[in-house]
Amino acid sequence: MRCLLLAMLCVGWCRAQENPLGQVHTQAPPPPVKSPEDSKPVVSGANNAASQGTSRRDARIRVDVNLVLVPATVTDQMNRLVTGLEKENFYIYDKDVLQTIKSFSTDDAPVTIGIVFDLSGSMSSKFARARKALSEFLRTSNPQDEFFVIGFNDRPAVIVDYTSDIDDVEARMVMLKPENRTALIDAIYLGVNKLRQAKYERKALLIISDGGDNRSRYTESELRRVVRESDVQLYSIGIFDAYAPTTEEQTGPLLLTEICEMTGGRMFRVSDLNDLGDIASRISAELRNEYVIGFRPSEVKQDGNWRKLKIRLVPPPGLPPLTVHNRQGYYAPSQ
Repeated sequence: MRCLLLAMLCVGWCRAQENPLGQVHTQAPPPPVKSPEDSKPVVSGANNAASQGTSRRDARIRVDVNLVLVPATVTDQMNRLVTGLEKENFYIYDKDVLQTIKSFSTDDAPVTIGIVFDLSGSMSSKFARARKALSEFLRTSNPQDEFFVIGFNDRPAVIVDYTSDIDDVEARMVMLKPENRTALIDAIYLGVNKLRQAKYERKALLIISDGGDNRSRYTESELRRVVRESDVQLYSIGIFDAYAPTTEEQTGPLLLTEICEMTGGRMFRVSDLNDLGDIASRISAELRNEYVIGFRPSEVKQDGNWRKLKIRLVPPPGLPPLTVHNRQGYYAPSQ
């Protein structure tokens, strides 16, 4: 009897150490969503720059009784984060019409953050450092933030569901093993849709990948549409090879750059794996130091149409030119 018990415990322990990607099957991502008809500025941050596993409440760009809230980050010519700007430094345009700013804040409010982590075979030699970068990101975030992790290779799956327990995330990641191909588009698609269940108003998706897509069922155009219609800010850490052998790997950086900038986020290309931790910390700092600009559109039309946004920045005297990063537009409410 004792031998049998020991055998059962041994089997259970071994199974617990298996790669969770091969244990739990998940459904494919849902179909595309229909379009909803301290005074001086401070420059900071000068550091160098899966297949299987385990509620929307407010909008990232939110339209509420005709109030539009637009998050934005600002960087200098050396690509460093700039904080401490005031309302008077910003001019916002809705369809090229200057708007009156009604609200302005820089609070470090909690964020719901989805992590999309590449677990394809090409990540094998980069996995340990990428995992360490993720830990750095999590440990420099707001302690109240909540997270989930989607891993992907041949197909995506939720590996760690909504949690604020960083130790839990790290423990799950240790058990993973990179293998197979890259369903990057499907994974981002799944991440955007899962963020509809987010607890917090502010939502972001962090993508950590080393290449392009070669396995997804969704197309680039479908991904662009769902990202544009979402209220999610996208950031990406691109660990690309210097000489990409395939077309997919060559176009991967372009796709990630496009969809991130579309939402006011950015794609950070990694040229040295030793810089991964610094880049992850930098993204975390940007999410914690956003300006949120609110305005009521001078032209009120509840037609559900896309409205282009532009923010012009006038820095205080003595500062060099600065760059503002914000979402490219929003959909007006529909009747």
